[in-house]
Amino acid sequence: MSDISLLENFVKKHQSLKDEIAKVIVGQEKVIDQILLSVFSGGHSLLIGVPGLAKTLMVNTIAKALGLDFKRIQFTPDLMPSDILGSEILDEKREFKFLKGPVFTNILLADEINRTPPKTQAALLEAMQEKSVTVAGTRYDLSSPYFVLATQNPIEQEGTYPLPEAQLDRFMFAINLEYPSFEEEVNVVKNTTTDKKYDIQSLFTADEISDIQQVIRKMPVADNVIEYAVKLVGKTRPNTTAAPELVKNYLDWGAGPRASQNLILAAKTHAAVNGKFSPDKENVQAVAIGILRHRIIKNYKAEAEEVTLEALIKELF
Repeated sequence: MSDISLLENFVKKHQSLKDEIAKVIVGQEKVIDQILLSVFSGGHSLLIGVPGLAKTLMVNTIAKALGLDFKRIQFTPDLMPSDILGSEILDEKREFKFLKGPVFTNILLADEINRTPPKTQAALLEAMQEKSVTVAGTRYDLSSPYFVLATQNPIEQEGTYPLPEAQLDRFMFAINLEYPSFEEEVNVVKNTTTDKKYDIQSLFTADEISDIQQVIRKMPVADNVIEYAVKLVGKTRPNTTAAPELVKNYLDWGAGPRASQNLILAAKTHAAVNGKFSPDKENVQAVAIGILRHRIIKNYKAEAEEVTLEALIKELF
């Protein structure tokens, strides 16, 4: 199949994929769109929301619809790196054998990732960046495609550890989950308080997803679109000449080059999903909030004046 045919087929299958997910997940369309953009771009996502908004169910449903292997880790304060990566054990022949941990999968749900200490959080860094794991000096490659979808509760502070900035930067998207509307909540209650079960069809395979990722990476991008993305990220850095007064007043820290890379990659995927063969500035703007939200840090003045990151990012367009 040619690249163009593959992309045209992808547009049709993407809509079918959303319909399949909607059998189980009511509403949350923007959230699902961003998770799927992240998956087809080859990036990781951080889902931020209070308990009970179906974060775990959402990831599980998406994994089934994508036809990918799925594992879940419940992060706790006593979790050790070996609980994630795996460890070497002595087998019956008195030889060391590596027992793979749950990180060896296609989609890893890191539930409540901020509940574990930095030592254990750091165990995921190599997996997220290099798509490999090193244990006892031996390197093991992870399955392809590979995604970490982590969840975080924004209101609980007791027994939590803030994610290091280096780890936050490795998440392509930070996605905020809001409460459902009245109508959506009525439908949720109707669907979940009966004995009806929904069968989710697998619409993709791991190889198909890898092929789509490859074609999206090959998609051409005009220089002015790349320059727009880089300028947009540059404006978030308060100590540079490119920063507008708004940023100097309200931000302590701006986004790094990984934000520029992710903006272009996500804009390509956004263009592909919408049947375009090359992204433009509108595609960059469509993905900018999710990509920049967790990479910029507000100062005390912004907190005091209740300036939101979303409003700040929109002002930079």
